[in-house]
Amino acid sequence: MTQFDSKTALAKVPEEPGVYRYFDEEGTVIYVGKAKNLKNRVSSYFAKSNQHDRKTKRLVSQIRNLEFTIVHTEFDALLLENTLIKKYQPKFNILLRDDKMYPFICITNEPFPKIITIRRVDKKLGTFFGPFANLKVMYSILDMFKQLYKFRTCNLNLSEKNIQERKFKVCLEYHIGNCKGPCENLQTEPDYLKEVDQAKNILKGNMALPRQYFEEKMLEAASKLNFEEAQEFKEKLAYLVNFQSKSTVVNPNIKDVDVFSIVSDEEAIYFNFMKVQNGFITQSQSLEVKKKLDETEEDILTMMVWEMRDKYESDAKEVITNIPLSVELKGVENTIPQIGDKKKLLDMSLKNVLYFRKEKADRQASEESAGDTKMRILLTLKNDLQIKTIPRHIECFDNSNIQGTNPVSAMVCFKNGMPSKKDYRHFTPRTVVGPNDFATMYEVITRRYTRLLEEEAALPDLIIVDGGKGQLSSASDALKAIGLYGKVPIIGIAKRLEEIYFPEDSIPLYIDKKSESLKLIQRLRDEAHRFGITKHRDKRSKNFIISQLESIDGIGKNTAEKLLKHFGTVSNIYKATPQELESLLGKARAIKIKQQLEEVSGQ
Repeated sequence: MTQFDSKTALAKVPEEPGVYRYFDEEGTVIYVGKAKNLKNRVSSYFAKSNQHDRKTKRLVSQIRNLEFTIVHTEFDALLLENTLIKKYQPKFNILLRDDKMYPFICITNEPFPKIITIRRVDKKLGTFFGPFANLKVMYSILDMFKQLYKFRTCNLNLSEKNIQERKFKVCLEYHIGNCKGPCENLQTEPDYLKEVDQAKNILKGNMALPRQYFEEKMLEAASKLNFEEAQEFKEKLAYLVNFQSKSTVVNPNIKDVDVFSIVSDEEAIYFNFMKVQNGFITQSQSLEVKKKLDETEEDILTMMVWEMRDKYESDAKEVITNIPLSVELKGVENTIPQIGDKKKLLDMSLKNVLYFRKEKADRQASEESAGDTKMRILLTLKNDLQIKTIPRHIECFDNSNIQGTNPVSAMVCFKNGMPSKKDYRHFTPRTVVGPNDFATMYEVITRRYTRLLEEEAALPDLIIVDGGKGQLSSASDALKAIGLYGKVPIIGIAKRLEEIYFPEDSIPLYIDKKSESLKLIQRLRDEAHRFGITKHRDKRSKNFIISQLESIDGIGKNTAEKLLKHFGTVSNIYKATPQELESLLGKARAIKIKQQLEEVSGQ
């Protein structure tokens, strides 16, 4: 392994602001950092290394190359650092990305625009507002729009030509009063767009213009003695004022401002962001970020501020925080209020982030508690069955054949006391003719564990078969045949009295009916039965359909299976065109079968 010559590399590093990049042996960027003084910052990684924490020591041990870029100011370094982290996604950097695709509200670019919710931004589609981390806020805004305006919800192309040619008719939404019928030219586009403009103002946090609009409409209707219309606008105005009163933060005189608060512990950093416009919280989000190195809270907060302002397209000139930013942002004032309404706003953000941290901790404790409960149950099961290892991986088998038809075997898998559905398997017996549970169990156990041995896959800690001494004996014989008998514990559970049978032991074990370990065994048995019955029904249904198709002249079993696999349902087969059948069966057979299908269906 090539060692990094830090002394030679450091000699080339200038005492200027800039961004540095560390590379590993494969030439991959593993860390990007910014510095007011590159030489001092980079040197700190290689001097007094015994004082570094474990994560930083691991980073330094992997450095094989260093590159740096000189910039004019520390602010320029912040921008470049942010860009490079997004580009390279280094494993030692905090990646300020959120895996969730939060929805946006979109006002579409089309005649008589619609207001829709969407998760992927496509600027060609329309004007986007968001993202909305708090879905409750988004849906409350959409509900308010339904109360205040009559926006269409249809997908009709309401071009002027289509409307003039009377291509459309009003739908139920018009008749119940949710739409003014622009499709039949019952509402003009300029009138419709006035309401769209009001919605845009609300989404921008500007409530003053919509309030003024409804006040003017109310007074205009009253002056014309149209009191019913005036009352309607009055109610809408009251609804808007009520909505705003619930959403106003402390003082409506606080205009555009971004609020950030940050708290941390040994493992993670938590922060809350609130975007305030005209005294109205338009966005709010709390996030947890796992620590990578021993970064300062000031540096991380500065990065978060830049990231969230970019994500939410904020151009507020003031940023309120609970600790100072490490870099002065151009054109943005950073304040840490001590009293007044802005302090109350910051306190609200801190309350949110502290609650978020507590919720995370409670959830983690709950999961750990649940994990402890599962482990206790597995330990109890180990002791009850007197097996050597804790049965973290259990597989249970069940045979299903109702009235001797369509036999199916099912295997379900539990890991750490919980179903692992990706490991469930169905088996259709290949060597057994007719209903023979013992022979079927022998075949299925043989197939399952022969395959695991061939693939060198992990074997279970416990095997359970649904049945008494007979099924258990067949399963044990199968394990003997493949050399696994005695290496993996196996038991059988009989349904009548829930007896637990062991190989070569005629006396069953009776576990207390209230025991958690017996309930786990029963749960496995019941899940295997359910899984097997589901497959059995599907198979029986498929075989019935195939037998129906086989009754048609020219269709045998193989052809019926091919048709059903391709078309999915009998109905689709009957509807298939000659060309579709020809591509599957050939021209001559397709013509013959199509004629038969038409005769059967009476066409």
